[in-house]
Amino acid sequence: MVVRIRLARFGCRNRPFYRLMAADSRSPRDGKHLEVLGYYNPLPGKDGGKRMGLKFDRVKYWLSVGAQPSDPVERILFRAGILPPPPMLAMAHKGGPRDRQPIDPMTGHPLDIECLTIVDDPNTPDGGNGASIEETA
Repeated sequence: MVVRIRLARFGCRNRPFYRLMAADSRSPRDGKHLEVLGYYNPLPGKDGGKRMGLKFDRVKYWLSVGAQPSDPVERILFRAGILPPPPMLAMAHKGGPRDRQPIDPMTGHPLDIECLTIVDDPNTPDGGNGASIEETA
């Protein structure tokens, strides 16, 4: 049995409210669940923020026994500080092909790969191929 941590939708039409559930991956979205792990209210409250409550010890337990979080739950757990940032890719434009450039999860801006230097062998100063680099004028 594969356990997934996912959101179950509650609330009225146009007023969604979600519960964070540990459930069997074969059960329907709002169907049978193993345990309620928290809640998430995406509508802004009076202070303008989204409401979220988690049972941290139970979420960590389910992750330790191999439960797989869904993509929205993974983002929620990242915001709560339980999971590391998920890998993100930049999109060129909506509906278009994805750009394979990695994104900095804290700022949301693409990382500049050309400025990063990756050294395979610290004893080889020119990049590891053994040939010297000369400039042609």
